[in-house]
Amino acid sequence: MDIKALVVILMSTVLVNNYVLCQFLGICPFLGVSKVFKNAVGMGVAVTFVMVLATAVTWPVQIYLLDKNGMGYMQIIVFILMIGALVQFVEIVLKKYIPSLYKALGVYLPLITVNCGLLGVTIVNISKEYKFIESLVNALGAGLGFLLAMVIFSGIREYTENADPPKSFKGLPLTLLSVAILSMSFFGFSGVIENLFG
Repeated sequence: MDIKALVVILMSTVLVNNYVLCQFLGICPFLGVSKVFKNAVGMGVAVTFVMVLATAVTWPVQIYLLDKNGMGYMQIIVFILMIGALVQFVEIVLKKYIPSLYKALGVYLPLITVNCGLLGVTIVNISKEYKFIESLVNALGAGLGFLLAMVIFSGIREYTENADPPKSFKGLPLTLLSVAILSMSFFGFSGVIENLFG
């Protein structure tokens, strides 16, 4: 296994191909939970955990069950069911062991189930024909990229809450403009990772 290739996959998924800011997947929890730093970190860690776990479960199911039996067309349905079950597991664990985070995340915790970023990661792993370890690294990078975007954007939102923008920019317009500018900054990493580690 080439360590350099794994580093490229990890770093490019975190920075260049960030699922939230560059591929615009998982926007709903990103916008909904990023107001408070603690909640943003909690959601980012939960999504990262579920992404890696979902990849660890869905990759073998795709390769050894669906593909071997000619049922690749069932991929999306099977993956959604598996991701839903994993999110329920995370919800039960948080409710039992970290009730404060469970209450803080509230309705956004079940939203992890319908976070298209999760489904996107599992499908991209298969479509790019990553091996198992590469898929796990890609999922970890996607989760860390989501966490990074959440943390940065929660800081931006805390700052903009104290700002006094023109009336037409208050609320959602300022939030969306902030996301757009943050997204453009991540596009600046294009080509850097591949040339740095390639």
